[in-house]
Amino acid sequence: MAEVSVEINGRKFRMACEDGEEEHLEGLANRFNTHVERFKGSFGEIGDNRLTVMGGIAVLDELVEAERKIEELKLEIEQVRADSQAISDQSVALEARFAKKLAETARKIEAVATVIDETAQGNEAAL
Repeated sequence: MAEVSVEINGRKFRMACEDGEEEHLEGLANRFNTHVERFKGSFGEIGDNRLTVMGGIAVLDELVEAERKIEELKLEIEQVRADSQAISDQSVALEARFAKKLAETARKIEAVATVIDETAQGNEAAL
């Protein structure tokens, strides 16, 4: 198990983490410390505990907002999938109608060709 030293509100803390997770833990601590320092800049020295609690709440607020956005995106994905399926169904129906019309047109062309052939043969016999 690895250990890292992080700084929050000017105080150093040693923390244990899984091997290879050191950089990630340091990044999280730096991000948290940014919140604490921002509150410290806004409110001044209001006590370590209050600053830490405010920083924690700020991070949780970001988490809740991210979770809300994820849920919105999930709903959008579901809607896109439903729309995609509807478009696919419409495409299949349109293709079937087109195939039917094409077959009808081909039958009509064949009927006209048959009439032309019969007329041509009738004219040849009359000559």
